[in-house]
Amino acid sequence: MGESDPLRVLPLLSGSEAMFSQQPQDLVVVAGQPVTLPCSIPGYNGVVLWIKDGLALGVGRDLSGYPRYTVIGDHSTGEHHLRIQRVELMDDAIFECQAIQAAMRSRPARLTVLVAPEDPVISGGPVVSLRAGDPLNLTCHADNAKPAASIIWIRNGEVLNGAMYSKTLLRDGRRESTVSTLYLSPTNMETGQQIICKASNKAVPNGKETSVTIDIQHLPLVNLSVEPQPILEGNLVKFHCSAKANPPVTLYRWAKGGSVIKEVSGDTYEVIVDHSFFTEPVSCEVTNALGSTNISRNVDVYFGPRMAAEPQSLQVDLASDAVFNCAWTGNPSLTIVWMKRGSGVVLSNENILTLKAVRQEDAGKYVCRAVVPRVGAGEKEVSLTVNGPPTISSTQTQQALHGEKGQIKCFIRSTPPPDRIAWSWKETVLESGTSGRYTVETVSTEEGVISTLTMSNIVPADFQTIYNCTAWNSFGSDTEIIRLKEQGGTFVHMIAFTCKCHCFSPSLFLCVSS
Repeated sequence: MGESDPLRVLPLLSGSEAMFSQQPQDLVVVAGQPVTLPCSIPGYNGVVLWIKDGLALGVGRDLSGYPRYTVIGDHSTGEHHLRIQRVELMDDAIFECQAIQAAMRSRPARLTVLVAPEDPVISGGPVVSLRAGDPLNLTCHADNAKPAASIIWIRNGEVLNGAMYSKTLLRDGRRESTVSTLYLSPTNMETGQQIICKASNKAVPNGKETSVTIDIQHLPLVNLSVEPQPILEGNLVKFHCSAKANPPVTLYRWAKGGSVIKEVSGDTYEVIVDHSFFTEPVSCEVTNALGSTNISRNVDVYFGPRMAAEPQSLQVDLASDAVFNCAWTGNPSLTIVWMKRGSGVVLSNENILTLKAVRQEDAGKYVCRAVVPRVGAGEKEVSLTVNGPPTISSTQTQQALHGEKGQIKCFIRSTPPPDRIAWSWKETVLESGTSGRYTVETVSTEEGVISTLTMSNIVPADFQTIYNCTAWNSFGSDTEIIRLKEQGGTFVHMIAFTCKCHCFSPSLFLCVSS
């Protein structure tokens, strides 16, 4: 070797044999920290080399190719310590200290460099939004760690179990990235909760953490209140529509019975109520960015009877059933009473009144009455007409004056109206018009038909004659026998000489002086 060869062997001081008083040891260090590998060879004045993974770092104390590396210590006492500033992953290697001229090598020292993971990141953070009822998968990754980071999930100070874990070795063959996925069911989440992802390894035993806030979005949750209730018709009611929504409410819409109330747009609706609010609900529809929620309420309005199904007058055949239907609404609950006009007998307390096998005397007016206690009452009248043969009701003996015009009357009730009315006496039958001194006239009234037989000049034989009044319709006939009686006797004859009498009815005469 030439004198310029740095590896040539130089004699030891005092001729003594060189020995290591300090040798590098295996070390574990966290990247970014400084480290010193000791090497002391007292009495040795030759060249000292530091070897990294079999390659010399430099000659003597000249490590200019490694700016973070420095040989430190007192050279005169044989101190050749290797100082590394801010250890990096590339420093993870086997180091030896060699005394060249003495042909001495220290034990190999393993420098293990630990790398803390980068700050963990939760995908989608810092706020993770989801729709109510949906599950959530949270993914957290902690990258570039040596050794691979362990990841735990924490909520409310408690570790959550069940996360899936995977790691990937990076291209440098040293560092690893870790991914952890946590599944949360809809029932295991609340909006506003914080979920923490904590990553740790030997380089950062206390770990690094990040968190996300759970933001559960949902349709508006709506409550509709009505105050006061119950309430009498005609008074003021306040509807209040309270809603919880995420995202926030953007619109309130009110309707009654399906019809939109355009003049109201806020969360409160005030109105004077009538009976319709009892059956037509008021609804409040609340909208946010996810959609709408609709809720409706009826008002407990107290109101008097209102007719829901109006009864109709009936015309039925004799011996048939008559069925009336009468429906009322009212609040609170009402009572229904069916009665026949002029009678105090309650026939039914139901909506339906059934009269079985009606007779002609059942014909008349019927009243359906409804009562809401302490609120009001109402009633509706209908008629029952019974189809049957005519019935004649007349006085069987009627009076007249001899020599004067006389009348006998026949009153006929008939539904349907009589098709034919005839007067008969002796061999004579007269239905209408005039025959000799006899005239028949028929007049219709609300109660029935009056048929009148008029005789222009009463003769004694008229008082001996039997008169028949007969009426027919499609259901049959009825006959009444009427006799004519001379009116007043001798007293009447005496009056006849002094006054002139005018007969207006069988029982009404008007006399005036002659």
